[in-house]
Amino acid sequence: MFYLQKMAVGFYGKWRQNAYFRNSYFLINKYFYMQVWKDYQARHKDRFLDELLELLRIPSVSARSEHKDDMLRCAEMVKQRLLDAGAAIATVYPTAGHPVVYAEKMIDPTLPTVLVYGHYDVQPPDPLDLWHSGPFDPVIKDGKIYARGSCDDKGQFYMHVKAFETLVQTNTLTTNIKFCIEGEEEVGSPNLAKFITTHKDLLRSDVILISDTAMLSMENPSIDVGVRGLSYIEVEVTGPNRDLHSGVYGGAVANPITMLAKMIASCHDDNNHITIPGFYDDVVESSPEERAMMAKAPYDEEAYKADLGVTALWGEKGYTTNERTGIRPTLELNGIWGGYTGEGAKTVLPSKAYAKISTRLVPNQSSKVITEKLLAHFESIAPAGVTVKASEHHGGEPYMTPVDSKAYRAAASAIRETFGKDAIPVRGGGSIPICALFEKELGVKIVFMGFGLDSDNLHSPNEKFDIFNFYKGIETIPFFHKHFAGA
Repeated sequence: MFYLQKMAVGFYGKWRQNAYFRNSYFLINKYFYMQVWKDYQARHKDRFLDELLELLRIPSVSARSEHKDDMLRCAEMVKQRLLDAGAAIATVYPTAGHPVVYAEKMIDPTLPTVLVYGHYDVQPPDPLDLWHSGPFDPVIKDGKIYARGSCDDKGQFYMHVKAFETLVQTNTLTTNIKFCIEGEEEVGSPNLAKFITTHKDLLRSDVILISDTAMLSMENPSIDVGVRGLSYIEVEVTGPNRDLHSGVYGGAVANPITMLAKMIASCHDDNNHITIPGFYDDVVESSPEERAMMAKAPYDEEAYKADLGVTALWGEKGYTTNERTGIRPTLELNGIWGGYTGEGAKTVLPSKAYAKISTRLVPNQSSKVITEKLLAHFESIAPAGVTVKASEHHGGEPYMTPVDSKAYRAAASAIRETFGKDAIPVRGGGSIPICALFEKELGVKIVFMGFGLDSDNLHSPNEKFDIFNFYKGIETIPFFHKHFAGA
């Protein structure tokens, strides 16, 4: 078998030059491609995991200025790991914010080029008291890695680095590969747009491959065919010119927290439809056929509720849970504060109250349009006795992947080879704001190959990533390159 594996690899060098060798190579690799890769990955799996754990120990929180040095340290580590994996060049590009790491290995200009996108920045770990272990002290328990960024997105983009290493070290690379790993995805990628427009030639490719999404389960593999857009705003409500004694002034002066709570509550009607004027104007309604396809995805409502620790579900009337989190837009309150929140009691009527509010958008909705509607709405419904100031944080557009594209078919074939079953196409509920810009500026499609799970506590305490999923991604990704190259 070893001799035949070597022959399969050896044929690759002649694959591009001669049709006879190409056909022979196809016949041999049909049986031994997977074994060659599996042998290499099995020998190095412990190192792969140790490297990921080291990456997870860096608190690369892009939202907080005190982690600026950690961001630089993380970017440098990503660069070095890409060089170690076999990249011909790797560079840390500074931006007005946190840097972008770029790397490439171009083996033949006549072969297709795959651009891998990911991000090394992570969400803030708060609230710290809800973590079972330190967010940046990775712990392996029950076959899962617990750490901030383990799934979103260090663990997932690092699958591509190790898959790339596998291809290089076994001399079976069938595509050119580029990497664009940024450090600002969790804060809306404010500087990536300029990087893309400035470096179009550097990023030129035939497809963009992203693992920042989830599967239904390892038993029921799936591919996201779309992600929702995002509009994120902050609302500030001001009442009196200073904090007041709630006994002396309560009942006579409008309380900003009460007024803000009423404003937020008014954003949904009794059917949980969003009441902001014009919010649904541009929504593309899913066809009965698409809804029927979504209904085929395995779903256990009791298990869903049990996992979340809730006794009932909530959402827009007329839609199932999977539809509410995939094909419908939403409005959610992400944070609210004001007054006294410290230990003990303080009878205060606060001067100010604040809220952070986000909406998830579906095809044909514009983050710019929705943001304008949100800002205007909150300022227009300000109750008497308070003033309202609404401001934008960031946003991004929804994105759909065509299921008849070569890239999607390559991803589906890769999953079929390693899972032994067809992937279910689903719509993801999250957002990757840069997708639409990538397609607009580079003129290529995106395909999603996520190996996380919705239950991985993304953006929450005790974020986790199954070690099985990590290795499964490394096993599967090489087959994408194989199929995308037509090998």
